[in-house]
Amino acid sequence: MRICSILFPVITAGSAIALAASAGSTTRVMMIVRIDARTGRLLRAVAPPPRQSPAKISRTTASAPEITLPPAPDPAPSAMRNMVDQIAQRHEVDRDLVHSVIRIESNYNPYAISEKGALGLMQLDPSTARRFGVSNAMNPAQNVDGGVRYLKYLLEHYKGDRHLALAAYNAGEGSVERFGGVPPYPETRNYVYQVGKKLDEAQEARKNASPPANKSLTSDGHNRIHAFVDATGRISYRTP
Repeated sequence: MRICSILFPVITAGSAIALAASAGSTTRVMMIVRIDARTGRLLRAVAPPPRQSPAKISRTTASAPEITLPPAPDPAPSAMRNMVDQIAQRHEVDRDLVHSVIRIESNYNPYAISEKGALGLMQLDPSTARRFGVSNAMNPAQNVDGGVRYLKYLLEHYKGDRHLALAAYNAGEGSVERFGGVPPYPETRNYVYQVGKKLDEAQEARKNASPPANKSLTSDGHNRIHAFVDATGRISYRTP
């Protein structure tokens, strides 16, 4: 999604802003604002209120709640990774590509909200969510399902051209059509590069994690037979 002007003050990456829900209301909503180190994009997220005992609440209700920064999210918790893998497989989209998009879009923060209102893990804007039948974009499973279906549509629309599909995911299909390729927007070009970089890293890691081929086996899994000459000059055969 393209960067637009920010309508609220930002102090630094990782700053927290407490906003009153409405005038005269005692309910406060804590927003976490940070700049993604990978893309330079500004992300907002609703922070869950701190848990307090009843005794502590009674002593602090007269003052504003203490603002604390949450710990850095664990990249791809196993349950979330499994969910993404299953959805990608269901829609026949490369799971490594989906994970790479999520890393750049939200870094696995299901509460991420962009300055333009894009939501969740795959940063679906409201119009895209409606287009792909996502009723609750903050629900991780619904968000990923909608995002993967959109990504699949773009890959098919651009005949498998990953760069064009990613550019359209970031800047919109209209921008790609207007420029006849990846738009010259710095953010979009960087987005395509960063997702591609993450994809290359994921594929390399998967290749390195694969067990090495057993060269002592034939293609059908049987042990190879090796011939050798023993001390008496006879030819013998053995398996490894």
